Amino acid sequence: MAKDAKDSYLVGLIGSGIGPSLSPALHEREADRQGLRYVYRLIDIDALGIPPEAVGDLVRAAGDLGFDGLNITHPCKQLVIEHLDALAPQAEALGAVNTVVFEDGRAVGHNTDVTGFAASFARGLPDVPLERVVQLGAGGAGVAVAHAMLTLGAERVTVVDALSERAAGLAGALNRHFGAGRAAAATPDRLAQLLGSADGVVHATPTGMAAHPGLPFPGELLHPGLWVAEVVYRPLETELLRAARAVGCAVLDGGGMAVFQAADAFRLFTGREPDSVRMLADIAEMAGVAESSAGKAV
Repeated sequence: MAKDAKDSYLVGLIGSGIGPSLSPALHEREADRQGLRYVYRLIDIDALGIPPEAVGDLVRAAGDLGFDGLNITHPCKQLVIEHLDALAPQAEALGAVNTVVFEDGRAVGHNTDVTGFAASFARGLPDVPLERVVQLGAGGAGVAVAHAMLTLGAERVTVVDALSERAAGLAGALNRHFGAGRAAAATPDRLAQLLGSADGVVHATPTGMAAHPGLPFPGELLHPGLWVAEVVYRPLETELLRAARAVGCAVLDGGGMAVFQAADAFRLFTGREPDSVRMLADIAEMAGVAESSAGKAV
């Protein structure tokens, strides 16, 4: 049966601490507008008391239970790969999956984080300088965001991660894909020096999420010449963005990435075209703000 011949879908999200996620409402609202029966379930490994390495068991169970697809988030985007039957080219290039589609008894991995972040950044920070970009985080989301930044034209991305081998691995992969010298790795103790001369910083760690509050680095390292792009979207206004606004930085919250990656995943699950403008309005409303900065620079 062709995807667009169906009118009923069962999908879910696997991750850690995902109780506050807006993904179910984002997907279900858009499905309602399109006249679809669409159920989106949260599968929280913390609530289930199981380790991230159990993601393979969860994917197999979802397939057996008739799920049409899954979204995958921290900390399972890389761990899930070995449990899939095939990868779309972009997911294979990144080594990270955030969307799994069940088709004909096979689980196929995709990555909509790259296109989601790129669309949000191009919409929200279209004219900022991109010569020297610092990125915090080299996990599943960080891999996608770094690819997006270099695709958008960043001259050089320096990846900072608490796990030095992970930062080095991502930088090496980026240089092989985009060309030598486009990426470098650094340890957190170099952040002050790096941010002092950077055009912008992309934050791609879980810090600042509802389940992981706080700042990813000392606020005094921010300065007005720095733009700040956030991946975290719940809350939309993270502590990092509040601190950045206070010193006059141009900022981009994570709402746009959340919407555009969700729209791409919705398309993969259903074969139908979502309305991302309506979905941006949805996330603004659900986040409880009168006028959203989702996907917009302020």
